[in-house]
Amino acid sequence: MTMTILRDGQLVEDNWTLIEDGSRDVSSDATSAGRRVIVTLARWGTEREALLSSHTAVGVLVPNTADIEAVYAEIQDRPLIALQFPAFADGRALSQAVVLRKRLGFRGELRAVGDVIRDLVFWLGRCGFDSIAPRKDQRLEDCRAALTELTVAYQAAADAHTPVWIRRRGHARAQ
Repeated sequence: MTMTILRDGQLVEDNWTLIEDGSRDVSSDATSAGRRVIVTLARWGTEREALLSSHTAVGVLVPNTADIEAVYAEIQDRPLIALQFPAFADGRALSQAVVLRKRLGFRGELRAVGDVIRDLVFWLGRCGFDSIAPRKDQRLEDCRAALTELTVAYQAAADAHTPVWIRRRGHARAQ
């Protein structure tokens, strides 16, 4: 069953499959189906060689408790890093995203998964997420609208928006 997600502001069919720990051998499953898979950081650590030899694109799901700088060397070449939101009020994955984008320079797809609700969507974009797999009870159209709902930002972030105070300061000097 394919799932629709929000990627780069568009509703698209997800072309990745999340393989949970405890499921059957992911390397043979991915090879036979020719799929792109996301595996947990723990599974990546134990099955890396088998996954790489399968010639399947492999993304890694990182828990929000992981020290992203410590594990980055292991995952920096992955085409997708998914960051886990175990509860919508737990924003540690937002900090991980900013570190990945601004400090470590990760350029692949950055995905928010887990307890992702509409109220987080604008902030996910500001922190550098490309794709969002919201909680099942969230309407994707509402999440999409949330990306552009706020038009003024006061803080610099991983996205391209210039904070309003910088724009105002520049405008005041031009007068």
